[in-house]
Amino acid sequence: MSLSFFLFLSLSPLLSISLASSYPYNINYHIDCGSATSTTDPFNTTWLADRYYTGGVTSIVSEPLHFRFPHEKTLRFFPLSSGKKNCYIIPNLPSGRYYIRTFTVYDNYDGKSHSPSFDASVEGTLVFSWRSPWPEDLARDGAYSDLFAFVKDGELDLCFYSFATDPPVIGSLEIQQIDPLSYDAANIGNNNILVNYGRLSCGSNQWGPGFSSDADNFGRSWQSDAAFRSPNTKTSIKSISTRETITNTNQSPNYYPMKLYQTAVVSSGVIEYELAVDAKLDYLLWFHFAEIDSSVTKAGQRVIEIVVNEKNVSEVDIFKAVGRFAAYSWHYVAKNLSSTELRVKLLPVVGAVLISGIENYALVPNDLSTVPEQVIAMRALKESFRVPDRMGWNGDPCAPTNWDAWEGITCRPNKDETALVISQIDLGSQGLKGDISDKISLLSNLVNLNLSSNSLGGPLPSGLGQQSLVQLDLSNNQFTGSIPDSLTSSKLQLVLLNNNLLEGRVPEEIYSIGVHGGAIDLSGNNGLCGGPSLPSCPLLWENGGLSNGGKIAIGLACLVVFCLALLVVYMCCIRRGRNDYDFGLPQDLMSLAAKRNRYQRQKSLMLLEMESQHAKGLPTLPLNPR
Repeated sequence: MSLSFFLFLSLSPLLSISLASSYPYNINYHIDCGSATSTTDPFNTTWLADRYYTGGVTSIVSEPLHFRFPHEKTLRFFPLSSGKKNCYIIPNLPSGRYYIRTFTVYDNYDGKSHSPSFDASVEGTLVFSWRSPWPEDLARDGAYSDLFAFVKDGELDLCFYSFATDPPVIGSLEIQQIDPLSYDAANIGNNNILVNYGRLSCGSNQWGPGFSSDADNFGRSWQSDAAFRSPNTKTSIKSISTRETITNTNQSPNYYPMKLYQTAVVSSGVIEYELAVDAKLDYLLWFHFAEIDSSVTKAGQRVIEIVVNEKNVSEVDIFKAVGRFAAYSWHYVAKNLSSTELRVKLLPVVGAVLISGIENYALVPNDLSTVPEQVIAMRALKESFRVPDRMGWNGDPCAPTNWDAWEGITCRPNKDETALVISQIDLGSQGLKGDISDKISLLSNLVNLNLSSNSLGGPLPSGLGQQSLVQLDLSNNQFTGSIPDSLTSSKLQLVLLNNNLLEGRVPEEIYSIGVHGGAIDLSGNNGLCGGPSLPSCPLLWENGGLSNGGKIAIGLACLVVFCLALLVVYMCCIRRGRNDYDFGLPQDLMSLAAKRNRYQRQKSLMLLEMESQHAKGLPTLPLNPR
């Protein structure tokens, strides 16, 4: 699918109004792309200095005086050095519906007189296509384009994809939160992006945010319908207006401004509009009416037939529906188009035809996006691999599906075709550094992983071997540590780990790959052991640490030592008992000491007496006479 249109051509600024206190949505961003400073325009709108971009270079249009306001004079462009895919990623957005508008301008900023070819996507869905050469007035003046989209993941991605060597460009970006039920979301659903193919105010000039001070809570701008009228009706139409208050305006969920209904075009004949469209899409047509002609005073005085592509789709009696000076709107979805032109006719059934406005939105189906957990994994790998900017790893890894995925990445739909999954990563010889993030375990559909001939290091993650993995080539890197048991997957047919710094015992199961016809190469890892052509592993050492047997042996040894220690303590206690070690109270110790002192004195007296008798020549008496 390719959409190619340019909605607004104007030198006027794009305004974002301050929201009224009654309006419940207050999240809005107004980014001046390419500007280093924030500015405030005459409508009191603050334009933020450039931010939230993934890459690119700033520049200024070649004729700044041709544009009235700063946010139209600066731009950001994305050369190939930034990769083929670059994005603005707006974070921390609550889930809901958002109005997104861009200002795109070339004005020969690079002096090459060559307007670029590129695509733009929102939330992974292609919405705008720019093809060189642009019309001369478009290239010089620029264009505003807008749409409504749902954000579900907390951030809004506006991405650009380069064709050939052309650098995408953007001048400004606006994001406005709106009512999630707007534009009949309950029936239309949240699975479509509403891309503006014409927002027409009948009977007035272009007005609204950025073109006049007239308020629109959604930030919408309204074009004059004159350029879209068929040549058959231009001469028979007249414009009317009123200053009367119009009721039913500025109400949820669409918050249409009163000014839209205070003007109208009237014709006694047919009013016909020719709207350019893409025949491959369906279109949401929104019709606006208000009975502002005071001559109509009752139902049945003005009845209008609405015809879309020659099909009668409705009759409208404004007075019967809402009375006078009250807003009334009605919508219709045009399907199965056969041409690139959508014809809308309003036929008079009773009285003259009157209409206040028409909106025409392409219903662009949301493209498939990558499974959220795999997006998390790929962003983690981007950081851990230190992927260079030139590879353009920005936004969704796989979406839009009509763009190439991230360089080196292959995607496919999941089984029920509701999302995209990563099936292959081929990044051999890309100058990558860093390591492999543990988040790679989230890539549950990965079949082929090639990171060979880079400068990656660190240990191999334990979750590396998914059940889906068939081929793994990590050769010629600097990986360290052991081979994880997860690489014993039964589906692996190719394992190349040669020329790294791996060590430890090789799991026996990994050799079954070669037995079953696959290929395995572990050469060039001096620390590996325990396999064919590899040295034997030490008895108690494995994978850079103790083996399981070593751990058991050390545990048994510790148990034996503990038992011996208990035995020694036990023997010591028995010995103390046999030698009458007394651990009584202090008074017992004192009594025992007194007894021993008396014995020593008696023994000394006996010895003195014996020595005295010996000196007198008396016979020695036995110590223990019987």
